[in-house]
Amino acid sequence: MTLFLCICKIQSKNKMATPALRIVDLRSDTVTKPSPKMRQAMANAEVGDDVYVEDPTVNTLEKEAAALLGKESALFVPSGTMGNLIAILAHCRERGSEVILGAESHTFFYEVGNAAAVGGVSYHTIKEDANGWIWPEQVEAAIRKENVHFPVTRLLCLENTHNRAGGSVIPKHHIDRLCDLAHSKGLKVHLDGARLFNAVTALNCDVKDLVEKIDSIQFCLSKGLGAPIGSLLVGPAEFIQRARHLRKMLGGGMRQVGVIAAAGLIALREGPARLKEDHDNCKLLAELLKKVPGVELDVSKVQTNMLYISTASSKTPEAAKWAAELKQRGVLSNATGEHAVRFVTHLDVNEADIRHAADVIMQVGQTFASV
Repeated sequence: MTLFLCICKIQSKNKMATPALRIVDLRSDTVTKPSPKMRQAMANAEVGDDVYVEDPTVNTLEKEAAALLGKESALFVPSGTMGNLIAILAHCRERGSEVILGAESHTFFYEVGNAAAVGGVSYHTIKEDANGWIWPEQVEAAIRKENVHFPVTRLLCLENTHNRAGGSVIPKHHIDRLCDLAHSKGLKVHLDGARLFNAVTALNCDVKDLVEKIDSIQFCLSKGLGAPIGSLLVGPAEFIQRARHLRKMLGGGMRQVGVIAAAGLIALREGPARLKEDHDNCKLLAELLKKVPGVELDVSKVQTNMLYISTASSKTPEAAKWAAELKQRGVLSNATGEHAVRFVTHLDVNEADIRHAADVIMQVGQTFASV
């Protein structure tokens, strides 16, 4: 019995001596936790019934968002996906309408074909260039001519920053050219600006100026800005009134939602000012990974808080295996393609975390190189 107890104690000490695995979560900027200031604001939020437009915290959030972007009105929605869907439905009122958008855009690639499923809207995709840009000549060629056999083109959708193009940004002069072309052809323009303020930070411009010619904008509070939940849809007052009706139809009408909007207000007021830190950390990570065996990347393409690496030249080229091995060692990432791994920096990782993650990635690269 005594021997048994001694063995148990030794085993217990060994377990206690094992250091906890250090986790650096670089899967997405959606993984951040609300700050103590946000939690306090949520606990103390003044609330009302938002379906009756009586939640004062939500009303303040919407008013500030609209003013910040230079638009008439705004609507708080549960997610960016719902915000984009509402915008498409509000602009494309007739079933069978067509929307033009990038073939690699989040709205087309990652939003479950919702505009087609819910609104009967068809997608006309355009292949982006390496920067995630589409060009006016492509848009003009994609607009349907008047023909009894064709759907009617109603809307052009843009994305800034562009997720699958590595978080790349679209500058104002290019956005304006696309808007001018679309408007001259009778189309509206919607922006999926999930990470709009990352674009603003990278371009060092005023957000109001950047979106001046865009008809409607969706941006997320729950990505780089750090709120736990929510997005905003911004545009003309009449459009937002239509959007409010559609939000209710989609089940997005929330009640005392000021408890969430309170965190969103802090994210909106304070989040944009710190995004440069995320961008700097992402550039640092790219620099540190240049010499990892089996990894290919272009540091010059890191514009915001996203880094994509290629594992195609590795002896273990499968991105899923890289992501799995990194996870075993405490670095969380996303395999976004057969040979593509994505890392996203955010407010819950600092420079020390980045350097630690780079060391782990180097170890994995060396391990796979020796296979």
